[in-house]
Parts: sequence; structure tokens; C-alpha cells
Amino acid sequence: MRIGIDLGGTKIEGVALGDDGRARAGRRVAAPRGDYDRTIRAIVDLVAALEQSAGERGRVGVGIPGAISPATGLVKNANSTWLIGHPMADDLSRALDRPVRLANDANCFALSEATDGAAAGAAVVFGVIIGTGTGGGLVVHGRVVVGANAIAGEWGHNPLPPRRGCRAGDPGLPAPRDDERPGPQCYCGRSGCIETFLSGPALSRDYSGGLRGGSQDPPRQDRERRGGSLDPPVDAAEIVARAAAGEPAAAACLARYEERLARALGSVINVIDPDVIVLGGGLSNVDRLYTTVPALWPPFVFSDRVGTRLVKAAHGDASGVRGAAWLWEL
Repeated sequence: MRIGIDLGGTKIEGVALGDDGRARAGRRVAAPRGDYDRTIRAIVDLVAALEQSAGERGRVGVGIPGAISPATGLVKNANSTWLIGHPMADDLSRALDRPVRLANDANCFALSEATDGAAAGAAVVFGVIIGTGTGGGLVVHGRVVVGANAIAGEWGHNPLPPRRGCRAGDPGLPAPRDDERPGPQCYCGRSGCIETFLSGPALSRDYSGGLRGGSQDPPRQDRERRGGSLDPPVDAAEIVARAAAGEPAAAACLARYEERLARALGSVINVIDPDVIVLGGGLSNVDRLYTTVPALWPPFVFSDRVGTRLVKAAHGDASGVRGAAWLWEL
């Protein structure tokens, strides 16, 4: 039996999979935000509860919102910043009294979909998470590609590519708009990362800015007039609904998002040429992306045609936790 744990910022989800890939037990608990020691304890307790339900001891894989540094063995690049700098793999192995495999949560997502999901059977799969954050994972012939620096697939922390096309004979599109440079500040310390344009909060921020005359940040005087506070954010589902109802601001916001996603994925296709790109996360539920984005990405791909398929995750929110379990082979 395999046990998968998906460690998120607000929740920790666990699943016990039989050798046939079917779930034998599952559970979700709140994540102890800001507390590393309590996070370790919560994972240990969750594994114990899953094993009690399934009636069997299992091999444990954990998906984390970051990576284990090959240089130090410590967690790095985690947006759950309280994990950074800790020897999490060692601490979990000791606490659970068994070997534990850790991987980036986007890698787990990609592995799940490449194993028995929307990209099953494909040779090269790129998994994209577009939700609270934006990340990516790469699977080749059924195996996660980690890379020399444990950052393979870290697509969300590249700069948003320019709007100029790259196909032979293509005159190109206009250069990046002024409101895209330097771009919003990212938690990583840089500005203009793909994540700051394509995450769920970024879409909401863009919509709010569009209503006030700018596409990313409300004007300073508007913020000051409101005492530094803004109206409650409008989530992606509501923006899509408003666009479908014909609201011009929502339609323009969604069109900007789709064009930016096409640019960003075009750069992925140019580098790794995947057979399939799988979308997960909250924004993957925007059904129109699967037709509009492939129609927009050809100018940004250095090829006469683009055979890469863009598909929705088959396992939905469960892909990350299933992929963590799949870190262990049969």
C-alpha cells in the first residue's frame, strides 16, 4: 500500500492507495500555519489515521510546496515559508520510522496525471497548477524530472514572456505593454513572475485594476481614498460568469489572462516540447481555456504546427495527493 500526503498552506490531505491505484482511505485536516513542528506532528497523525482505516502499514510519499535542496537537504523555495531551512525529509523519516519520499507538489500533480490521469501513456507531460499560486512539474516516461538544482518545472518564477511572436516569417505582436513591466511583486522577491499574472489572486487583482482603469494595480489615489482597503476580491468563477454575461471589464480581463497563459505555455513548449500539458488548480475549471489558449499559442511556438494537447486534470483536486503516493513504485 502507498500513502500520499499533500501538504498545502491551509490543509493537509492524505490518501492510501492499493496496488491497483484505488483509494482505500482518505482524510483531510487543517494545516498548522506558521508552525513547522506542529506540521510534522500533523502529518504523522494523518498517516497513522490512514493506516488504521486501511488496516495496513504503507510506504509514504509527501508533496510539499517547495523543494529539497540537493546541496543542503533542507527545504527551499516554499511559499509556506515556515518550512524553509528545515530537514523535513529526515524529520519525517525519523518520526514515521521508515523512509519517506518528498517531492514538489506540482511534480506530484504531474506524476499523477501521467500515471493514470489525463496524460496517461504520454511520453513527456508538463503539469501546470494555476490556483492560489502557479507552478509546474515535468514527467518523462513515467518518471519525475527533478533536475540538478531540484527546480525542474519551476515555470511560475520565470518572467512573463514578451508578446512578440517567434515563428518564421511572423511579423510579431506588439511589445509588452507598459503595465506588464516591471510587473507585480512576487513573494520570491522578484517582480513580474508568471505567478503574479496567472494565479487566481492575480486574475482577481487584474479584474479589480481593470475596473479602475489599470490592469494590475488600482491607482494609488484610489487606494488612499479607500483608506488602503479595496472592495472584496471577485474570484475567477465570478469573473468567468460575468464575462459570459457580456460584462466588458470581465471579458477584457479574461482575454488578457488567456493571452498571457498562451505566451507562458508557448515558452514551455519551446523548451521541452511536451506531448501533453495538463492544467490543475482552481483556474483549470475555466473550460474555455482548453480551446482559446491553444488557438492563441502558435505565434509563440517555434514550429510550423503545434501538436501539444492542453487538457484538464482527470483527478482534479486529488491529483497532488495521488501523485505523492505514486512516488513509490509497485
